[in-house]
Amino acid sequence: MKHYTRILFDLDGTLTDPGVGITNSIIYALKKYGISVDDPSGLYGFIGPPLLDSFRKYFGFSDEESVRAVGYYREYYRDKGIFENYVYDGVEQTLSALKDGGSNLYVATSKPEIFARRIIEHYGLARYFSFVGGGMPNGARTKKSEVISYVLQSAGIGNPEDAVMVGDRSYDIAGAKTVGLSSIGVLYGYGSREELENAGADAIAERPGDIIKLIL
Repeated sequence: MKHYTRILFDLDGTLTDPGVGITNSIIYALKKYGISVDDPSGLYGFIGPPLLDSFRKYFGFSDEESVRAVGYYREYYRDKGIFENYVYDGVEQTLSALKDGGSNLYVATSKPEIFARRIIEHYGLARYFSFVGGGMPNGARTKKSEVISYVLQSAGIGNPEDAVMVGDRSYDIAGAKTVGLSSIGVLYGYGSREELENAGADAIAERPGDIIKLIL
């Protein structure tokens, strides 16, 4: 790959591992509907896509039920689940190397922007990013292509060919393609090699450090 000067990163499953916080928040929401979950790992499919879509897809919720479920989810997530999370080993070193190498870094996540900013600041990563962009609490701007376009516009990136999207799920890759960005799929998150390759990732990184090799 070429030396990209603008690098967009997904958050969940790419910069941090949010598995415990997200699944605990989902379990909390599902209990409101009398649904119990024996194995939290069965909820990993929620990590990445918009929550509204996932409640409909995995539990057959109506649009109204999904909206309420997201509200219950956030009751738990906003104060507790948000910090049941950790930065992947090697991520901070990767961000530092890319920034030192002359690249500008951005976050592009479907998670509500207010939560994304809290996470980035809480874990000491804010100094690496020029802009943190995400969805809106009311459910707007949750499609990955919408988030990426918003970040590009907010950061003043006029030429998509100067930028690359880094993420762990097919949604990141597909969103990048929609707006004309190249993409790097990462295998240390929640997506498989098959998922990322089928989505059309331009390159695959097994570990955070591989991103440095691909870009620099």
